[in-house]
Amino acid sequence: MNEPIVARHWLAIAAPKAAPAIATTTVLALARIWNANGAEHSVGNAALMTVLSAGAAAAGVAAGNSTGDSVLAGTAFAASGALAFAGVAGYADGLPLPLLLWSLATAGAYGLAARYWRKDRRETVAYERQTSERREEYAHVERVETLRATTQIEVARTGAAYAEQLAAALVTRATLPGFDPAALERAGLPELPTAERKSL
Repeated sequence: MNEPIVARHWLAIAAPKAAPAIATTTVLALARIWNANGAEHSVGNAALMTVLSAGAAAAGVAAGNSTGDSVLAGTAFAASGALAFAGVAGYADGLPLPLLLWSLATAGAYGLAARYWRKDRRETVAYERQTSERREEYAHVERVETLRATTQIEVARTGAAYAEQLAAALVTRATLPGFDPAALERAGLPELPTAERKSL
């Protein structure tokens, strides 16, 4: 019930939000390095990237049709888009087309990621709501059990105090001068236990 409060570091909060831009920027940078090292106007390199991109897209279609796993299919399609983007950015001369593709890819990545972020947020809110309801329910049960235990303890204490007072009264009465238990019995009062009878 008393769970520690963990404050997440701002980098841990910002990292998932920056991941799509970091990924597309990394692909653009690697493609431009590849371009500078001989990929510009290389038909063989462009054909390789086309084949890899088509293979990744086919894998995404197959994963979506056979397993229905949207995460696996989305990953395959993202890989296909990244390979196509890298191929064009590596093949093209100049930066306008690669930057245009980078902006489109980044916007698309954020559009897809926002969908998963909303789903995760809904699941997190539902989990927190369920957890707080469970905590409230258990806290209520705990309070009721605490009250019940406290009541039982107080009843036991009261009974013990009454027994101590009764024993003290009996002892005090037995020590009074002229006390005769037989006279009480003759008067019709109930017989009171004496010290001798208690020891028997």
